Amino acid sequence: MKECKVAIVGATGLVGQEFIKTLEQRNFPMASLKLLASERSVGKKLLVGGQELEVKEATPESFPGVDIALFSAGAEISRHLSPIAAKAGVVVVDNSAAFRMVPNVPLVVPEVNPEDIEWHRGIIANPNCSTIQMVVVLHPLHKANPIKRIVVDTYQAVSGTGSAAVDELTTQTRQVLNGQNTIPHVYPHQIAFNVLPEIDVFWDNGYTREEWKLVEETRKIMHAADIALSATCVRVPVFTGHSEAVHVEFTRPMSPDEAERILAEAPGVKILDDPAISLYPQPWAAAGTDEVFVGRIRRDASHANGLVMWIVADNLRKGAALNAVQIAEEMISRDWVRPKEARK
Repeated sequence: MKECKVAIVGATGLVGQEFIKTLEQRNFPMASLKLLASERSVGKKLLVGGQELEVKEATPESFPGVDIALFSAGAEISRHLSPIAAKAGVVVVDNSAAFRMVPNVPLVVPEVNPEDIEWHRGIIANPNCSTIQMVVVLHPLHKANPIKRIVVDTYQAVSGTGSAAVDELTTQTRQVLNGQNTIPHVYPHQIAFNVLPEIDVFWDNGYTREEWKLVEETRKIMHAADIALSATCVRVPVFTGHSEAVHVEFTRPMSPDEAERILAEAPGVKILDDPAISLYPQPWAAAGTDEVFVGRIRRDASHANGLVMWIVADNLRKGAALNAVQIAEEMISRDWVRPKEARK
């Protein structure tokens, strides 16, 4: 692969640090790496490839000479700096929600729709973590037997909110075990030993924005506008790893054995499914891994054309950093780093 000059925006955050780790572990072809963050992180030093790199402030002047920028600094920063970077000739892979539903911005999961990368105009959106792991499993099944309806309930780790939420769960757990009262700051209620059916803001239709992301993003990524989809997203006291109970209605009946045969060949998917020995995906075991794990694949007792399954993945890896790096790898391998108009 051609070597590229890379920048990470939000380098000191949980996903930013995972970007660094993933680039190193996958031997990403980097000619150089620039670490960028907010003003409060300027001067921090992070270890990359055995060397310390100093964090610089992310500004509009940060991007000349950069080929690919991996953003995970929040939607506000992305809306401000991503267009500036793209205008400077950088391809931005953005992990925020800022551009996901913009019609001329590709929303990509490389195992599902890598061809959408080709028509980028300088910005490519990384999907929501819960969406990524679900479509990696459902897309190969959809190709074999078109999906008509999905009902999904997610159980999402606190690391999806950021380092402050991880610290809050740690602190509250200690306080509860010591018989002390807790005062929530990150979430509206105590998260330790609790579950909260509220992720992001509530909309007038009763759904949260997180739930609606699953609906809209799934349809865009799978090019399946007609799929009916309903979601309930729940925050759980788990540090890393999102879990999903997924109920799928197909066009025709599909047996669990047929689904397993298809998924056994699907890229990025690993089946863990043997109830006799309590083998099924768990967030604790998925943490730090790259695969999307699926198990408890069974017939839906309520619908002749339905299957039910349990899907788990590391939300910081495949749900964020790894997926973004895979997008960049795909761009390089197909020579799509420059926008399509510039390749003519």
